[in-house]
Amino acid sequence: MRILFMGTPDFAVPSLLALLAAGYQVAGVVTQPDRPKGRGKKLTPPPVKVAALEKGLPVFQPEKVRSEESLAHLQSLPFDLLVTAAYGQILPVALLEIPRWGSINVHASLLPKYRGGAPIHRCIINGDAESGVTIMRMVKELDAGDMLAQVRVPIELGDTVGSLHDKLAAAGAVLLTETIATILDGSAVETPQDESKVTYAPNLSRDEERIQWANSGRDIYNQVRGMNPWPVAYTTLHGKRFKIWRTEIVDETYVSDKPPGTILRVTDSSIEVQTGQGIIGILELQPEGKRCMTAEELLRGQPLEAGNQFGDGNETSQL
Repeated sequence: MRILFMGTPDFAVPSLLALLAAGYQVAGVVTQPDRPKGRGKKLTPPPVKVAALEKGLPVFQPEKVRSEESLAHLQSLPFDLLVTAAYGQILPVALLEIPRWGSINVHASLLPKYRGGAPIHRCIINGDAESGVTIMRMVKELDAGDMLAQVRVPIELGDTVGSLHDKLAAAGAVLLTETIATILDGSAVETPQDESKVTYAPNLSRDEERIQWANSGRDIYNQVRGMNPWPVAYTTLHGKRFKIWRTEIVDETYVSDKPPGTILRVTDSSIEVQTGQGIIGILELQPEGKRCMTAEELLRGQPLEAGNQFGDGNETSQL
């Protein structure tokens, strides 16, 4: 079987490598164009491109896969199955209908829950106890095709977007090769999604990155880990921005007469802050223009006192 693989970020790399390890012939790899990255805005190839070139695979990077030129090029490639994993563009039906074995997608959620571009972020922000990966048929509508297989992955209390991403990427790669085998031997079962249970996971907005201290401590804790390592939740203090990388729940019920965001206590390793309900301790944070550091490191050079208020009193509950 010849496979055309389409993917872009780190999440897609294990799936590509799993196809090769299983002996499938990858006819080509389609990924997003190189983009400027970092402070120096250096043009950087996507992770899938790097992996593909290391394996000697041909790479195609169209700015718009829907363009006539792009479609003509892809139609000239002989392939039997189209596999996508976090490619990053909506594919035209004309492309999906080319391969004789159809087109399938590796999606990082338990569909029909969390259709869309940010399922890993959303499940942690929402405090879910599990996530998973779905292999589905691709159709015109976003993430709406029939499901071929699913695998469930528990979410540990300490998981971040980064750690859960890696677990799902690995689980998805295994599930992909298992699913293709069932397609080839005719044992695959295609299950329509229950439209009454559909939920969506849209990409995060800039406003959602800002910590709303009037929310509960549990919600803020989930927000912080649900944005680590990207895009990272933040707050402000005296007009300066602080990215908050890691927190802990100190107390889930305590409410003082202090406004949410007020520093209640500073210890050797934590900055304890009043929320709308409960107290969280900030363990790792990044002052504006500086590196990420532990609270202990920050407090050596920038003393904070009880009574200081994060957010400058401007936040209201939005989650």
